[in-house]
Amino acid sequence: MSEEEIKVLVAWPNGWRLFAVVSAVITTFMLLRLASADLSSPQDLSAMIQYSVRWAVPFIFLVIATSALVRLFPGRLTRWLLRNRRYIGLSFAVAMAWQGAFIFIVSFSHSAHYYGEIYLLRDELEGSSGYLFLAAMTATSFGVFRRHITTEQWRFLHLSGVIFLWAYPYSVYWWNVFYYQTQHWFDVLFYILGFTAFALRILAWGKDRVVVYEIGVRPLLGGVVVLCSLVLAGSGHLWQPALSSALLEPAWSAELELWLPFWPFEPFAPLLMMASGVWVATGNYSLNRRQYRAIA
Repeated sequence: MSEEEIKVLVAWPNGWRLFAVVSAVITTFMLLRLASADLSSPQDLSAMIQYSVRWAVPFIFLVIATSALVRLFPGRLTRWLLRNRRYIGLSFAVAMAWQGAFIFIVSFSHSAHYYGEIYLLRDELEGSSGYLFLAAMTATSFGVFRRHITTEQWRFLHLSGVIFLWAYPYSVYWWNVFYYQTQHWFDVLFYILGFTAFALRILAWGKDRVVVYEIGVRPLLGGVVVLCSLVLAGSGHLWQPALSSALLEPAWSAELELWLPFWPFEPFAPLLMMASGVWVATGNYSLNRRQYRAIA
């Protein structure tokens, strides 16, 4: 890293200063919105839950995309993101803490409305699992807790947790866009951002698999599959009914839908196809870079 780049990174907010700035911004906007809300109204509390989520979602999408951005687009900005990924994740936790507070208030003070209009077992399982991941990840972001687990356990917890916490809002916005067709701009925006965040990870994985770029049948075929995945990503309203019907036709699958998070994974079909296309395109290049240098 050049001296100029170091100066830029130092000039930008970093570490706990960045966390303090972002947390202050989130809290300020939450308080401003709260000032116009009626806490005696379950509808207003539900709106606050949704509002807090819209503040949280960009941070988890950024966290899951950061490592891929560094590999695909190395530069000052991406290195700054990687350096501060921990604090971006903690900013996500702040916004989710606001959501958790509003969920507690509406479930405690307006239990009839919560269990009659909001509560669904599947959603509760997904949300509760997400909060468990978030609590564990937040705790192990600090040395006093992290020292009690191994490096491999820490990596497994944070990788699986980040993927789960990405999958929940991504799938919600996918359903809003293609099934409920809400037409809200933020539903479309967050769906696109969520898809892009994980697609970058897939492309970065493919880049790591390639040692020498060549033109051949497999790369071309893989490219076609990737293009088809992008078509699927923009046309979920056309294929979702048929896919859901086929996947849920077995009784055991219909039963799993009631309690297994995300089952049967319709929102993730385009990403799975993209991963398949990248795998096909890079299939001839299974050597990793270290192995390639060893034999070169």
